[in-house]
Amino acid sequence: MAKVDVAALQLEEKVISLNRVQKVHKGGRTLRWSALVVVGDSHGHVGVGLGKASEVPEAIRKGAEAAKKAIFTIAMAEHTIPHQVQEQLGAASVLLKPAAPGTGVIAGGAVRAIVEVAGIRDILTKSLGSANAINIAWATVKSLKALRTPEEVASVRGKTVEEILGRAPRQGEVA
Repeated sequence: MAKVDVAALQLEEKVISLNRVQKVHKGGRTLRWSALVVVGDSHGHVGVGLGKASEVPEAIRKGAEAAKKAIFTIAMAEHTIPHQVQEQLGAASVLLKPAAPGTGVIAGGAVRAIVEVAGIRDILTKSLGSANAINIAWATVKSLKALRTPEEVASVRGKTVEEILGRAPRQGEVA
């Protein structure tokens, strides 16, 4: 995977989840915050990061920094994904399916935030197993990284795109 130049991107930032964490000590309680943040440019670049701090704004800032360091490029076909994919991470499993133009984003919670910031406009998703937002987010990232364009599949198999698809590629299908 090629490195993405973060400085050149117009990034949008969204907080997926904000979690209060208390640790009980002999002398009292310690209150800290964890923030799961997603950043993306709405053109196929997205990153997810987790930040932890004793104050909310600092946790969000740290999460955004971690997300910017983790930005990757998604294989897209027009405004959807090229093929169906299902990935599992721990007890969280995420299913992503391509959708026809005009369908919109059929997703909830962490998956919706990540997909919208990535720039995918038409997709069907289902979150299976765990409802933990952090695990769902990492499973979604794993699913998006597993996507491959018809060109990538054709080059691995030593065939042409037409042989893989069984037809000539449509406009926007070639990345």
